[in-house]
Amino acid sequence: METYVLAGGCFWCLDAAYRALRGVTEVESGYIGGTTPNPSYEQVCTGTTGHAEAVKVTFDPEVIPGDVILDAFFTMHDPRQLNRQGNDVGTQYRSAMFPADDAQREAFAAAAERAAEWWDGGLVTTTEELGAFYPAEDYHQDFFAKNPGQGYCLAVAVPKVNKVRARFGEYARL
Repeated sequence: METYVLAGGCFWCLDAAYRALRGVTEVESGYIGGTTPNPSYEQVCTGTTGHAEAVKVTFDPEVIPGDVILDAFFTMHDPRQLNRQGNDVGTQYRSAMFPADDAQREAFAAAAERAAEWWDGGLVTTTEELGAFYPAEDYHQDFFAKNPGQGYCLAVAVPKVNKVRARFGEYARL
């Protein structure tokens, strides 16, 4: 198994899109990249802790290659938007990758180069040190599946899930 930690806006959307892919065995929403130990959602939402909403994606590379996980990341969010995704604004919604080692750092850099070819304009996705990852509160875990009719999920998460399914259909769960 391999695990990537990625931030690209609201973690509910990333969680939902990754859970739609075969080979992804676990997705955990949480907070990373800040200075406050064990932050709460309310603290992170203030934008003062330095944390990003992120997901820890665990996958089987024999079922789904790491490049697909990373290309899906750059498909499901707009990596050109600095400290925002749509109406979600603040450093907690930044586009960032947190490599665990040099091999991941190289894979993440290669994915960013591929993504730069698909998107007009420069990418603002950062590569940051993998520090402490704090799991989000239970109600944030698998939020979309638990709240499929919630307005934000319908307006924001569903289109992202659909983009990933359309582009990576061979890996989509039925």
